[in-house]
Amino acid sequence: MQTITLNDGNKMPIIGYGVFQIDKNQTQKCVEDALSVGYRLIDTAAIYDNEEGVGAAIKSSGIRREEIFVTTKLWINNINKNDAKQAFHTSLKKLGLDYVDLYLIHQPFNDVYGAWEIMCELKKDGFIKSIGVSNFYSDRLTEFCFNNEVKPALNQVECHPFLPQFDAKKVMCDLKVVMQSWASFAEGKNNIFSNDVLKNISKKYDKSIAQIILRWLIQREIAVIPKTLSKDRMIENMSVFDFILDVSDMEAIAKIGQSQYIICDHRNIDTVNFLLNLAK
Repeated sequence: MQTITLNDGNKMPIIGYGVFQIDKNQTQKCVEDALSVGYRLIDTAAIYDNEEGVGAAIKSSGIRREEIFVTTKLWINNINKNDAKQAFHTSLKKLGLDYVDLYLIHQPFNDVYGAWEIMCELKKDGFIKSIGVSNFYSDRLTEFCFNNEVKPALNQVECHPFLPQFDAKKVMCDLKVVMQSWASFAEGKNNIFSNDVLKNISKKYDKSIAQIILRWLIQREIAVIPKTLSKDRMIENMSVFDFILDVSDMEAIAKIGQSQYIICDHRNIDTVNFLLNLAK
């Protein structure tokens, strides 16, 4: 498994299995399947309401805990100095673990500085190996890094061929923050799986469009966490290390992009109100 090194020295698999929008009654089986086919990074969050299933799958897998990289996230209502510690320990209890490998501020709202202070303490105490953020745009991430001694190890953002995030990637490289893509397949929007450019490239390499997209991201040193309920698709999504896209194909995919947020624009007031209301 290819890994990527975080700015605190910890190593993380460059591809993982995400459980966003997986029903809590299906999560354990899906994660068991993912682990059985070779995934060693599992990404969940408090708001997903399926941390218990992730923990149960890890326990039943028989795989040594230190071989599995577990990410979970702090939701908006608990992103503050008073509630962050209890929220973390609630997640830890649901997961049934002694520590998590990566803990993220899920959204750039509420008291992110207060929450970060608590996360730094939890990291120092050994409950968290690495800490990071999610959905921080370049200006907010730069300001956050500038004002904190401990820098985020990772920033998880929407990134796919319609939103290639080239400028954001450069900023993160300069800040030594790893980029991780969520919605790598744009949640199927804009007919991504029938896109002519991607179809032609997939035929050239005898790979699926999903594999081409994941390979394109990985070659840019962007970590990925694709989600699927299908074990066959899990295997397919993992099988992206036996080919390399040439420069012309990398550039062709880069030109697809419309550079617009099509899943979640955090500067759109309706999106912000929606996310804040979820926290109630």
